[in-house]
Amino acid sequence: MTRLAIVLTDGFADWEVAQLTASARSYFGFDVVIATPEGEEVRSMGGMRVAADAVAENLHANAFDGLVLCGGTIWETEKAPDLKSVIDDFITHGKLVAGICGATLALARAGALDATDHTSNAADFIASAPGYAGHALYKDSPQAVRVGKLVTAPGSAPMTFAAEIYRALGHGGDELDQYVLMFGAEHQPKAA
Repeated sequence: MTRLAIVLTDGFADWEVAQLTASARSYFGFDVVIATPEGEEVRSMGGMRVAADAVAENLHANAFDGLVLCGGTIWETEKAPDLKSVIDDFITHGKLVAGICGATLALARAGALDATDHTSNAADFIASAPGYAGHALYKDSPQAVRVGKLVTAPGSAPMTFAAEIYRALGHGGDELDQYVLMFGAEHQPKAA
């Protein structure tokens, strides 16, 4: 069974992993483990309370197939958890690592974006991360960007973020493409 660790922080963006968590658990049958800094209960931007299954700082790649970092307000502050050792562990073990919106700052601070194509909310947004050296590889994309098992996305791309995570884990194909089109249909121009 595929096992995902999804890190939520206080002030996490409700919509950024909603499609992923719901479909991973209910459709694909993944074991979804919610991890938070210090294992504390967190509250989303919308006020939803979430209890942790695990402590984010204690996650180990040998227990999971992937690490997903949800965006939110904390990543732009001094209160952002330092997950560099966790991110490094997952990358070293060849596991999926994904970050959306503000969580791309955690990937940038960890050095995970220095040598590979990636995206975020904007070039100047990601450039604000201390130690970031991936400027030349930044892609201004409204969709998620995947290179191997590394997935990044702007906060406005939760559907392609979920899809690229599935593809990185070997769950791509026509059915996934149809799923993405179905949830993206509202963004298509109306027929005349």
